[in-house]
Amino acid sequence: MPATFTRNPVDVERNDTGIGGKPPYDRRPTGGGGDGENWENHPQGRGGPRELLIRYRLGLMFALSGDLMFFVALVSAFFVRQSTGHFDVYNHYTTDWRSLAVPPILWLNTAVLLLSSVTMEIARRQLFHEIDVMEEWLGLGRPAVKRAAPWLIATLGLGLTFLVGQWVAWEQLVQQGYLLSAPNPSSNFFYLITGIHGLHLVVGVLALMAALMGLFTLKKVEFRQIAVDSVAWYWHTMGIFWAFLFVLLVFFQ
Repeated sequence: MPATFTRNPVDVERNDTGIGGKPPYDRRPTGGGGDGENWENHPQGRGGPRELLIRYRLGLMFALSGDLMFFVALVSAFFVRQSTGHFDVYNHYTTDWRSLAVPPILWLNTAVLLLSSVTMEIARRQLFHEIDVMEEWLGLGRPAVKRAAPWLIATLGLGLTFLVGQWVAWEQLVQQGYLLSAPNPSSNFFYLITGIHGLHLVVGVLALMAALMGLFTLKKVEFRQIAVDSVAWYWHTMGIFWAFLFVLLVFFQ
């Protein structure tokens, strides 16, 4: 009988088109729009720029999901405290919750934060223009960085403006007699909600500063893309949270 031979899986792997017996690996430090637009034109390499970006996005998503649960609990406590009361001697149900007229500057602050989300997204997209990134990869300068930096600076300025506006809103409430230590649950929740969101936005401002410095200090383009992309998703999430909290404070007091 003629002898039959079976190919070892290792031999099959060595006949692949990769280098050194490994599958092809995309090492280009570029990647399209970062949202599946131009990334799809690139091979699915192991640990390539697309996979690295997805891992950072997933990590950020899990971190922000914890923040989401916290804000949901805070809003639930808001409604529970709002409906809490007691029956007086005349068997009338009364509550110590007094509706609070939010300072008008909150409308301006909201518009500023939403505008900052637009500038943040423009900055993010500037770093994923394929032509600009390829020019940088070929050593022809950093056109993507030059395009993204002004928009990041604008976002940083708008974020700081929002924080200053929130402080002004607190000052206006104090002038109206709504002190932080006052026994008014409505004003207390206003300070609590705006204060916690403000702390989250301070973290976002610090991350913006770090991303802005990273544009000029990080050597690899994919690291600069990941830094700005991660900050952008965090910033957009804080904008969505604030839009929801703003509606809560204005229409559900």
